[in-house]
Amino acid sequence: MSDDIDAAASAALRRAVRGKPGTRRRRSGTSQGPQLVGHALDEFVAASGWSTQAAVARLAQEWPTVVGPELADHVSPGEFDDGRLVLQADSTAWATQVKLLLPGIQQALDRALGPGVVTRLEIRGPQAPSWVKGPRRVKGRGPRDTYG
Repeated sequence: MSDDIDAAASAALRRAVRGKPGTRRRRSGTSQGPQLVGHALDEFVAASGWSTQAAVARLAQEWPTVVGPELADHVSPGEFDDGRLVLQADSTAWATQVKLLLPGIQQALDRALGPGVVTRLEIRGPQAPSWVKGPRRVKGRGPRDTYG
């Protein structure tokens, strides 16, 4: 009796999976057949409205190829907010140099990310240490070193 039930259940399962003869099951969604995972992820990211964030996240990995290896050794992309990208330089000399290279960097970013993703670039040099130790402070210019 158990064998008859198992056979009937497996036959019903095969019919349900196979469908009626001569009919084709339609897939939900826009495409027919299997897709590459990368293509499916790109469609999902675009449908979710995350294209800009994904492009900027990719920029961190591709930074040396976008701006060149020499510049990438001394300048790295930082925070991105509402079209503004912060570039962090490892010295004040490189921060000054990057200010002169801004038009070329903007063109490279437009090629890599698409036009209009990065609308403004901000350059930051190294942060000097704080020499304030305690509640009192003497006014003045402070240490004269550029720290970089």
